[in-house]
Amino acid sequence: MINESVLVVEDNPTNLKLIQVILTRAGYYVQTAADADEALSVLKTFRPSIILMDLQLPGMDGLELTKLLKKNPVTKDVLIIALTAYAMKGDEEKALKSGCDGYITKPFDTRSLAKTVSSFLEKVKKD
Repeated sequence: MINESVLVVEDNPTNLKLIQVILTRAGYYVQTAADADEALSVLKTFRPSIILMDLQLPGMDGLELTKLLKKNPVTKDVLIIALTAYAMKGDEEKALKSGCDGYITKPFDTRSLAKTVSSFLEKVKKD
């Protein structure tokens, strides 16, 4: 999945930088946003193959942003993966019902994150 583009929407600067470094080293082109407003601004000029979406964002949360993106004809087909500390029973189902195409819990395994992103992209390309 080299040269695929990724938007990481994450309000924690440490997590944001870590994810960016991991995915860039794996060959992905990565853009970042710290909140929903910044993500919407980035998406005006950037078309990612996949969005890693933190669900706990300040202002508009990741679930609302996902719903908004899935309703927009320009972004509706972008793969959105929830990246969240929400790991209680029913949280994954809630994310999927909001339009997320997958779910990764925090803390995530830094050694396998790039492979996990690749597997989501490969699954979509097969469908």
